[in-house]
Amino acid sequence: MKKYVIYLVKILIFMLVMFASMRIVFIVNYWHLVMIDMVPFVEIIRGFYKAIPLDIATSCYIMSIPAIVAFVGMCFNRNFNYRWLRWYFYIVIALYILAVMGEIGIYGEWGTKLSIKALAYLENPSEVMNTASTQQTVLLLSLWACFTLLFCWWYVRWIEPKQEKRASERKPDWFMYPALLVIVVGFIFLGMRGGFGEIPISTSSGYFSNYKIVNIMTVNPVYNLAENYTNVRKVNDNAHFNYMDFETAKAITEETHQVECDSTIHILKTERPNVLIILLESWSADLIESLGGDPSITPNFHKLEKEGLLFTNYYASANRSQQAIASIVGGLPGLPVTTITNHQEKYYAIPSVVKTLDSIGYYSSFYFGGELNYGNILSYLRYNEFDRVIEGKDVTEHFKKGKLGIQDTDMLPWAAKDITSQPQPFFTTIFTLSTHSPYDYPKGFFDELQWPQLEKVFVNSGKYTDVALKLFMDEAKQQPWYDSTLFVFMADHSHPSYKNYPLESFEYHKIPMLLYGEPLMDSLRGTTYDKICGNTDFPATLLAQLGQKHEEFIWSKDVFNICYKPFAFFELYSGLGWKTDEGEYVISSADNVTKNTFPEELSDSLTRQGKAYMQYHFDLFNRY
Repeated sequence: MKKYVIYLVKILIFMLVMFASMRIVFIVNYWHLVMIDMVPFVEIIRGFYKAIPLDIATSCYIMSIPAIVAFVGMCFNRNFNYRWLRWYFYIVIALYILAVMGEIGIYGEWGTKLSIKALAYLENPSEVMNTASTQQTVLLLSLWACFTLLFCWWYVRWIEPKQEKRASERKPDWFMYPALLVIVVGFIFLGMRGGFGEIPISTSSGYFSNYKIVNIMTVNPVYNLAENYTNVRKVNDNAHFNYMDFETAKAITEETHQVECDSTIHILKTERPNVLIILLESWSADLIESLGGDPSITPNFHKLEKEGLLFTNYYASANRSQQAIASIVGGLPGLPVTTITNHQEKYYAIPSVVKTLDSIGYYSSFYFGGELNYGNILSYLRYNEFDRVIEGKDVTEHFKKGKLGIQDTDMLPWAAKDITSQPQPFFTTIFTLSTHSPYDYPKGFFDELQWPQLEKVFVNSGKYTDVALKLFMDEAKQQPWYDSTLFVFMADHSHPSYKNYPLESFEYHKIPMLLYGEPLMDSLRGTTYDKICGNTDFPATLLAQLGQKHEEFIWSKDVFNICYKPFAFFELYSGLGWKTDEGEYVISSADNVTKNTFPEELSDSLTRQGKAYMQYHFDLFNRY
């Protein structure tokens, strides 16, 4: 039993050393890029430290099979011959080092990590060989052979237990064996999920640096491949949007986005205002009095409306935070089945409002009181080159935390003060937290509402965050940047509420959107914008107001263009919603139309429009 435990510990150490060694090989191979980008050496050292949790998770997945096999063997034979497992590790070592060599090769060509998309090119090996230089091919194959032999030798020499010539005659302790199995399986499972945290580990945990090559180095290539494969398989297994051929879907979608003129109504008084988004976690429209909600829920938001421009027909295109962030940053509608944040190999194909704003002098930052590993949000933010990303763990004040992180009444006022250290103009997002389950907001800030029959805890969490908004605005008004800042209060997506709207409805997907602040035209204060639009339209609309081109944001529309064609979309796992001035259409699956209010004479063309939009979006994503 002691030999078994020592064996598992030695395997873990062995795997971590192999991962770190291969990381050194990668960074040495691209040291010239490190020098060009002037990456601080301490940042590379941090990469090795930040890689440990993901490396442990990878090791635990690899160890799970030999751990079970060796345990079963030990139960039947105390002198179990571990030699049978060496072939398993020979294969693991060879494949891991091959993945590293593949990543070294692919990074020089594509600037990305090794992915399933890259592996697909192996179907044409001659093409791969022709595009790679002979020198590089020979070098990588030689390194693969040398390191494979080295680590296989080391495994046999140092890791594999030697079989005893004479088996121990001591009888096994059958009480200890089950206990040992529970402990070993428990530790391996804990390692796989990355600890006791609320959110399991993902590749996003390795995206910590503002230097791309450091993030690429940090993320374990085999874990990345496995995660990527899972996401790609999920998409391929559910590719069910086949309403028409690709070219027809493309033509209809492009026609839908065409406008007869390009004349924007300017709503701002200043040319380069700060832009501060308060991204409201899960706020549905019926938390807002002016959007049909009960006035007792968000009275502080209602006061802000009196000095702002409220959007009354604003819709989220999906119902996950990571999808919303991709809409706000890249103008990308929600994808069914998967999200862009889970496909790092496709990030390059999505435009970035952050990068555009950076080109005209904006400083960018993102604040969140919890962890951004969820849904790989952190990796997406890092790729889009936010200058600063602050998570709850980066805040040094000793705020009392809930299960997900720092609560809104602490995080928002703190962020208002911290923003003052940023250069102006800035593009900053503060993502609220407390309206996300488990809704463990602190008590005592308000008298809780008792009347909701449904979603009472969620509704009260909205009321709590409304209090946090007041604390935030009170603090913001004291800061030197306040008068130069356009505030954007916007939900990421909606949530089931006391009105019990079905997911397959536009009522469910309706969210609040409010523009507020001194840069807003005086004539627009206390008014509403009533045209149909959605969160995918944010990038194009913002850039148009700042006098910047936005043609690359093909899914995003400038809603203040006088020729704007109003429409909104949301995705369902197997269907979609499509809304225009003429009505709306919702299908929950290919054969289940849940709503169609389009006039009969327009129904066929408008429903075809929505189907084309969904199919082109899904097919184009698969072609990236």
